[in-house]
Amino acid sequence: MPKSKVRKKDSSTPVTDRRTPVKAKAVGPSHPIYVAVMLGMMLIGLLWLVVNYIAGDKISFMAELGGWNFAVGFAFMIIGLLMTMRWR
Repeated sequence: MPKSKVRKKDSSTPVTDRRTPVKAKAVGPSHPIYVAVMLGMMLIGLLWLVVNYIAGDKISFMAELGGWNFAVGFAFMIIGLLMTMRWR
């Protein structure tokens, strides 16, 4: 029976990276006002929903909104949560 051919190993040379390195900008921490607005949006959304549950029928503009009060409250909270992605 014939003997199978043995493959020769390639000389292992490290592959050089052809990409040009890009320097990242050194970005400092977020401004304190940004953090305050971010937390404020989340708290406003939470308070909107709590007030809607407690006294939504007694406040005229909240009674007119009806089920849209949930959309308003959650919109404020989602805006605050989206702001956390840019917080440093």
